[in-house]
Amino acid sequence: MRSDQKTEAWRAICMTHATVNKRVQDAFLAADLPPLSWFGILAAVKASPSGTPRMSDLADWLTLSRGGITKIVDRLEQAGLLERVSCAHDRRILQAQLTPAGKRMFSEMQAIHVAELERDLGCLTHEEISFIASALGKVGAGACPTTRADTAPVDQTDGVAPPATVM
Repeated sequence: MRSDQKTEAWRAICMTHATVNKRVQDAFLAADLPPLSWFGILAAVKASPSGTPRMSDLADWLTLSRGGITKIVDRLEQAGLLERVSCAHDRRILQAQLTPAGKRMFSEMQAIHVAELERDLGCLTHEEISFIASALGKVGAGACPTTRADTAPVDQTDGVAPPATVM
């Protein structure tokens, strides 16, 4: 594959991501719901295997800085949607947990998110969706070889894989 084809593919990914995210954000706004960034956190907590992921894992899964995750979680906590809890095995570790209001908000936002994705991706066949998911999954997992030694994938989550349903 030529370099210009890869550039066009990347441009298409970025433009589609931005367009679909804007549509979802607009739908949340129209329904008087919180922003898409909040939905991402709620979805990641909900999808985590334990239901109480470490704050550092949330940051890694969502590619946010530690400071960035702290600011968003502060807002979610102030809104009563999320709470920080200490890890039962190590009190120094903070974990995020959905409150009952957070679970209700996630369900309401999830319904809109699913409807918007259905609208935006409904023109694709099952095979096309599977191909896109598989191809982008390879890239995201670092399966594509690199020519630079300093770009090897690094496990930043201490062995904890991100939940499959995060955004």
